[in-house]
Amino acid sequence: MKDIAYYNGAIGRIDEIRAPITDRGLYFGDGVYDAAMVRNKKIFALADHLDRFYNSLALLRIDPPMERDALAAVLNDLVARLDSDAPHMLYWQSTRAAAHRMHAFPKGAKSTLMAFSEACSLDRQDRPYKLITVEDTRFLHCNIKTLNLIPNCMAMQRAAEAGCDEVVFHRGERVTEGAHSGLAMLKDGVFCTPPADELILPSITRKHFLELCGKLGIPSRIAPFTVDELLQADEIMILSTGSHCIAVSEIDGRPVGGRDADRLDRLQTAYQEWFDAQTAG
Repeated sequence: MKDIAYYNGAIGRIDEIRAPITDRGLYFGDGVYDAAMVRNKKIFALADHLDRFYNSLALLRIDPPMERDALAAVLNDLVARLDSDAPHMLYWQSTRAAAHRMHAFPKGAKSTLMAFSEACSLDRQDRPYKLITVEDTRFLHCNIKTLNLIPNCMAMQRAAEAGCDEVVFHRGERVTEGAHSGLAMLKDGVFCTPPADELILPSITRKHFLELCGKLGIPSRIAPFTVDELLQADEIMILSTGSHCIAVSEIDGRPVGGRDADRLDRLQTAYQEWFDAQTAG
């Protein structure tokens, strides 16, 4: 298939599959999701994404729609049905139930599972991003990959209207993350990233880059940093499933980064080589 979708056992094209109007994801955002890149019909870092997915389910007290191995089998079966070996994005989500609207958890209801995959190329790493800063007014469960993303969408629209590519969320002076990405920086040869507490989503790509720094002998530091410290960084990086690692050239109209290009290139190249190897045909 050119693209593929799934809802509670039904499989078809994305425009064919339908979810019931009583799915709690529609009126409460009562669910969690994850997404991974696919190349040559292989799902990159699926184990890491399933770890986060099942952790998010547990934090929201949603019973998994199926056991982990069964879910992995469903997702692998879906991407195996794709016509192309080109890069695709695979998205899946589970909501608490399809049940009549009531705020308390519906008794005896079974969680739903929805998934789809469609062509999606990786963002180009040779075009640095421009960012804007936005006060982070999201709730204090940013570590859960919840469906409730209205603050993220509103902030991202502000970035788009400003001709920018992403957002720097901050709570006071503390930098948290982007609207749909993780943030990291290089300073004095050290890879720096905020701690994975309740204020940020535990980015899979962030986890991978911390591991990669260990392999490459690049020191790393996990600690909060301020907006001003970010602006003074040698390099600023956007980390995400769909872009891997993109350099940042501007924040709020101010030029940033560009002072540790060799180390940044080492990280980008090594990660891309790992991705290519893991998803080789």
